Amino acid sequence: MSDWSGLDEFVGVAELGSFSGAARRLGVSSSHVSRQIARLEERLQTRLFYRSTRKVTLTEAGQTFLQHCQRLQDARDEAMQAVTDLSSEPKGPLRMTCSVAYGEEFIMPLVNDFLERYPRLRIEMTLTNQTLDLLHGQFDLAIRLGRLQDSRLVATRLAPRRMYLCAAPAYLDHHGAPHSLSELPRHNCLIGSSDTWSFAEAGREIEVRVQGNWRCNSGRTVLDAALRGIGLCQLPDYYVGEHLRSGALRSLLSQHQPPHTAVWALYPQQRHLSPKVRKLVDHLRRELMQRPEYQESY
Repeated sequence: MSDWSGLDEFVGVAELGSFSGAARRLGVSSSHVSRQIARLEERLQTRLFYRSTRKVTLTEAGQTFLQHCQRLQDARDEAMQAVTDLSSEPKGPLRMTCSVAYGEEFIMPLVNDFLERYPRLRIEMTLTNQTLDLLHGQFDLAIRLGRLQDSRLVATRLAPRRMYLCAAPAYLDHHGAPHSLSELPRHNCLIGSSDTWSFAEAGREIEVRVQGNWRCNSGRTVLDAALRGIGLCQLPDYYVGEHLRSGALRSLLSQHQPPHTAVWALYPQQRHLSPKVRKLVDHLRRELMQRPEYQESY
């Protein structure tokens, strides 16, 4: 006889307070429930219920046993649901958010591929450079870059994120290349959303304040200015990767490249993650890691 035999019958009687109620819940006879409880008590060598003609109540041992059995039932049901979810087709609404440039270039093409595979999904994507509250906004998923701050969310790492200091050959031919961090103030730095850039020095991350005659809070416009030879830029791999490969930009001070951050998938809850979110996250991780930006270092 299985050690699991009688557990469902025991929980049913304990929760409903009667053998007949447990029998109706389980779709069996009252005599079957009674036999299972008797065998269970025999295996445990203890009484689980006080029985009278009017009611059934738990003994002290029964109360302790009930708590453990309920947890076992929950774990069993969760395990079975997880396996069922693996084979179920993603469907229904899926609300997600991502930053504008990264979403347009990297995420949306992959989401579109996923939607072609699972047409019963309804994708609602919000591209914004604002950090939206997933819980308040009822989002299923967010793709975020860099370092995470919201500890209420569950994070899955999708890909690395490397920052590069670089410049066009035209700028370097005219102004020369910096050979140390101390030389950065001599150069025209193209400032995006921040005038402090991150670097690594002596095994730690440091912030260096830069200056220049150009500022814009758009990574694409920073890239365009750098390609035109206007100044130095510090941008993540997904902006500059193809231009570093082609030689249109050159990587500088690689010995001071800041520690890698990452591309993250964030969602509000870890347990009972829906099949559509889980499968989309797996799809994004798998496809992103095939891109050349995440295969090479410059």
